[in-house]
Amino acid sequence: MDRLLEEQTTRAIIGSFREVHRTLGFGYRERIYLLALERELIARGHRVNREVGVMVYYKGEPLARQTIDLIVDDKVIVEAKATERLHPAAAPQLFSYLCSTSLEVGLLLHFGREPKFKRLICENRLKRRPG
Repeated sequence: MDRLLEEQTTRAIIGSFREVHRTLGFGYRERIYLLALERELIARGHRVNREVGVMVYYKGEPLARQTIDLIVDDKVIVEAKATERLHPAAAPQLFSYLCSTSLEVGLLLHFGREPKFKRLICENRLKRRPG
């Protein structure tokens, strides 16, 4: 049986996501959920970087900066949403973050009335590099 890319880290993030949603419930702003998620992941022994800026390049020149919600263990990008309904642009937003980095795995966490997550992959071998 094949193992998922960054399986151990993604399992820890999903478990922490469920714990945060179970504890706080629905109705808070995204920032509150991210702070709780960060605290939960650190308590479980993970490294968390919050609001990480990454540059997008065009023909070798800086084009624009994107801000990533969380990066866990320098392996997985986390994008969180706290809306009633998940907007269709949420997954493409996370995919663009994956394209902007050397990270290959992202989790979209939706802190809606019912907690949901989506796992996205963008393999480095398929990414276009500036130059």
